[in-house]
Amino acid sequence: MSLRHLEHRLVALVAALAAAGEARGDAPLPPWVEHGAVPPPSWARSVVAKPGERGRDGDMTLFLGPSRASGRRGVTAPGAVLPLYAARSGGGCSGRWWLVGPLAWTCSDDALPTASEPAAPPTSVGLDGLPREYYFVAPGGASAYASVEAATEGVPDRELEGGWGVGVVEHRTDGGERWLRTSKGLWIAGHDLGAARPSAFHGEELGGGPLDLAWVLPDRARTFAQPAAKAKAKDARARLQVVHVLEERGAFVRVGDDEWMQAADLARPHLSAPPEEVGPNERWIDVELASQTLVAYEGARPVYATAVSTGRGPAGSDSATPPGVHRIWVKVFTSDMDNVERDDLDAHYSLEDVPYVQFFDHAVALHGTYWHRGFGHVMSHGCVNLAPLDARTLFDFTGPRLPAGWVAAYPTAVDPGTVVRVR
Repeated sequence: MSLRHLEHRLVALVAALAAAGEARGDAPLPPWVEHGAVPPPSWARSVVAKPGERGRDGDMTLFLGPSRASGRRGVTAPGAVLPLYAARSGGGCSGRWWLVGPLAWTCSDDALPTASEPAAPPTSVGLDGLPREYYFVAPGGASAYASVEAATEGVPDRELEGGWGVGVVEHRTDGGERWLRTSKGLWIAGHDLGAARPSAFHGEELGGGPLDLAWVLPDRARTFAQPAAKAKAKDARARLQVVHVLEERGAFVRVGDDEWMQAADLARPHLSAPPEEVGPNERWIDVELASQTLVAYEGARPVYATAVSTGRGPAGSDSATPPGVHRIWVKVFTSDMDNVERDDLDAHYSLEDVPYVQFFDHAVALHGTYWHRGFGHVMSHGCVNLAPLDARTLFDFTGPRLPAGWVAAYPTAVDPGTVVRVR
């Protein structure tokens, strides 16, 4: 059986199992092997990464084919147990390559067969859309330790600067002191951290309906009985409150019966035709720099819209969001972002575990933002900042898909990266 035939057969079988809920009696069951090859142990049902440092759960790097030269396909979450579909020989692996998903292979040098059922490590997403708690280091900085016990010895493993962001996965009280463990395994005293206050804002589902909405930019924006600056004030709208634009007249828009607002007080997206790179009914993302808005489309139909924050630098600078038509080249569940290695900068930032990251132009990405609430205004170092709830929605909307148990996925011919146009 050829590699291409095997993988197409896998995709078809996975789809059939998802639809039927159980295997057909005449369907060949995995793991499949090359003709004449020794099959994996009869008890092997799945694959797990070999332990990492200090015996911790490891992760697996996945490749498009049974060769390290085939290109990366993704990375698994520590502790993920992936189904074993096939085994075959290939380059860059002293043992055999194991097929653990559609177009996803891992080398037996890095992973172990197991009798366990496939399983993804549990994840917990809060009502704010974030996968964990986030904190900022106090202005005076903080010492971080490999263990709470090590803190009593007073020798930190790392020093963190004030304002840096960390993701927290555990709390502990010891000797009257509250300690917080970051996702990097370091413990920091509670008095050296302040909780982040992420925005609860989110965009609106459109369902293909009219793109007639906008969001209020000032903390308090007045409405008027007539479309004139000297008209009598009628009411007010709060920041990021959604309004529907019913009519335009000069510098004003009507948002209700005899109720007008200044267009400059609103972040308002504008309908746009798909770029030529987008196929019929294909999903794509449109980022409008002038209005600081984003619209998700299916073909020519707008289906979701929200306010964003793009790069605050002048056009062409490192801190500007690059215009043009791009495609998502990798999606990562969380990613660290910093500039600590830039010796030419006076101020450094470090933000751990930035959620729902979708890189579309080198290091420029769509991603969730837990450190500011300034959506509708330019704020970023070049990325497209999204409120956490929006970031999660768009992460699920776009390709490539992130299968259960994975923390990163690269596009393939059958699951390409979604087009992101910046204009």
